[in-house]
Amino acid sequence: MKIRAITVFADVGPPLDEALIAGLGTFAQTARQAFENSGTEVQTSRLATNIFPRLRFSEWADRPAAFAARLAQVCQQHGFDYVALGPAERDVWPQIPEVLAAAPAAFVTVRITNRATGTIEGDAIRGAANIIKRCATVEPDGFANLRFAALANVKPGTPFFPAAYYHNGPPAFALATEAADMAVAACADARDAEMVRWRLVTAIEKAAKKLARRANNLSKAHEISFLGIDFSLAPFPGPETSIGTALERLSGRVLGSAGSLAAAAVLTDAIDRAQFPRCGFSGLMLPLLEDAVLAQRAAEGRLSIGQLLQWSAVCGTGLDTIPLPGDVSEGDLAMLLLDVAALAVRLKKPLAARLMPIPEKQAGDPIHFDFAYFADSRVLTLDTAPGVGLLARTPELRLTTRMTR
Repeated sequence: MKIRAITVFADVGPPLDEALIAGLGTFAQTARQAFENSGTEVQTSRLATNIFPRLRFSEWADRPAAFAARLAQVCQQHGFDYVALGPAERDVWPQIPEVLAAAPAAFVTVRITNRATGTIEGDAIRGAANIIKRCATVEPDGFANLRFAALANVKPGTPFFPAAYYHNGPPAFALATEAADMAVAACADARDAEMVRWRLVTAIEKAAKKLARRANNLSKAHEISFLGIDFSLAPFPGPETSIGTALERLSGRVLGSAGSLAAAAVLTDAIDRAQFPRCGFSGLMLPLLEDAVLAQRAAEGRLSIGQLLQWSAVCGTGLDTIPLPGDVSEGDLAMLLLDVAALAVRLKKPLAARLMPIPEKQAGDPIHFDFAYFADSRVLTLDTAPGVGLLARTPELRLTTRMTR
């Protein structure tokens, strides 16, 4: 288990508060050293803010890309690896590709649901689909879409990027874990799924107790709130750090076969049962390109977008790093985002979609990124259909949460 990110949340402008960023950067580096001294590797330090509500009232109103570039520069000068700009307002949507091009260390999102009302925002879904389509050509191989996501029911204070954003109040911090290896270890020589779940609950609680103790000490010493741990079973490309490996060991079958969904439910149930100060998703992450086994099974044609959506119903955090054909239409992207939003609203859970159309690639084409966090795979098939249905014409769609009796 590693800490994927120490994420600090704060309002840093506009106007840009460089002194605050410097102080928060110092805290992040102190926290990083404290965790590493206690034996936990920390991969990144990140800052999450929410610039867009105030941007339109600032001198940067007509220059969001310039502000994003300056903010990212200052953050990196003070030790932050990445910065999340927060959910973009409607007036900024046309400029998001320019923002991402100007600030390669910045992440942006769009909210496609209203958490308070349970409303699916049709205009936001279509806007996000347009952004995804245009971002595909901003960087080689559609890579800019790694830094853009559509959010459904995601709360502020989630430490995983790109979903992270600040809401209000004083600065705070949270931890995001990379813990797929704990699920793999729990499966080793287990007699049955119950043992796997018990082992994983125990391991999560033990690790989280250590992290929380250190985090609470930092919180008191530096007078900064600790929001909790997003103890998601996030993977890293490699068989022993792959959530796909754990799912296959649990089901005894190749990922994508019958039993895969049940295996995913068991692992997520362990996270739900574990006692720790939780925040964010705290679920089973299935980022296709970040997981060696998921990427391999997709390349073999064993995984589909529909299956990944099904698993999100019992466990997952949405559709993440999904490689799509470069010629995918905005309409088809919008329908896929609508599916994610409908799941999130009906099940009252946080989901996100990070979709990556790959220019000049078709379904089944092999893909390779010169990026340590990505495994080789193939472009997935997305069923397409001409025409515009009634759903696509709906500006807002209010769904009730699924009730049980």
